[in-house]
Amino acid sequence: MRYRMLGKTGLRVSEIGFGTIPVLSGNVPVLPDYYSPALPEAVDIMLHAYHLGCNFYDTAIPEEYGDAEYKLGVFAEKVGREHIIISDKARFMDGNDMFREVMRSAETLGTNPDIYFVHQVDEKNQDETFSRYGALDALCDLKKAGVIRYTGIATHYYSVAARAAADNRVDVIQTSGNILERGIMDRIAEQDIFRGKGLILNKVYAAGCLLSAFTPQELIGGVLHWPFSCALIGIGTVQQADAAMQEEYPPYDWDFSEVTERLAQSYVPVPCTRCQKCTCPHGYEAHIILRQYNYYHLGKAYWARKKLRLNIHEMYESCRRCADRSCMKDCPQHLRIPELIEMIYEMTL
Repeated sequence: MRYRMLGKTGLRVSEIGFGTIPVLSGNVPVLPDYYSPALPEAVDIMLHAYHLGCNFYDTAIPEEYGDAEYKLGVFAEKVGREHIIISDKARFMDGNDMFREVMRSAETLGTNPDIYFVHQVDEKNQDETFSRYGALDALCDLKKAGVIRYTGIATHYYSVAARAAADNRVDVIQTSGNILERGIMDRIAEQDIFRGKGLILNKVYAAGCLLSAFTPQELIGGVLHWPFSCALIGIGTVQQADAAMQEEYPPYDWDFSEVTERLAQSYVPVPCTRCQKCTCPHGYEAHIILRQYNYYHLGKAYWARKKLRLNIHEMYESCRRCADRSCMKDCPQHLRIPELIEMIYEMTL
């Protein structure tokens, strides 16, 4: 296992981190694999990863994440708290709510987290998160009080990550990306504003979808050249820990065409990098729909179709009437987005 410094935190983290969702006993229907191990087995899996060199363990408090936080706390006590780094998250944007949840996390873990993230900050709730007396302010107060060591923002949106990078209150940013959905990673790599921030990457396997076409080594080695300190992998078995945390990850800078050509052996992929440069005057997010199309063909048919049906009809009607076509103007892949939306709409009928 190799290690990297996490921004300016002074923390030295393993290149591969342990995501604890797969070891929970709760309700996360989006997971491709759901293991629900009992406490002793879950602790043994985390211990196995630790012996492979993993020192970074990530969890969260939302109710659907079940007992992952508690299991991590038991593991931390067994292995020795001083030997691992714990990051935790709560999906609350109000400062009072966030303060309460961090204290609840510390109680459940039986220890104080090293890093605490405001979870799933998006373009709709970011103003509350970053506002005075918002969740980020609460984390800063908890940092001053010694309850946590560092503050974090976790987001799937580049605009939110950029706002966090420009905010001196934020120590660590966690966002998503992989060799297919590389748009946010590319934009982060291009911007000096992210230098000095701790950067954690999740969704390296695309929630497990890309494992149908690529090996763990190809997926992990394919992201480590981007400026992230740690690739966070959801681990649910000893075998998954072995696959993700082998000593050597052959580095490979995948050309995007290589990725889509590999996927094209199974289906016709939409070559969307999820750069999020597509804009819609009506507020629809085309990149989410295009992602669900790819996920549908990569093994998540039921879940992806269910997600698509939430608003695909409305988006299709909006695209059909739209004369602006602003979504296409900044697309680096030159995708004909309205035509793709029509195709996906017809697929859901």
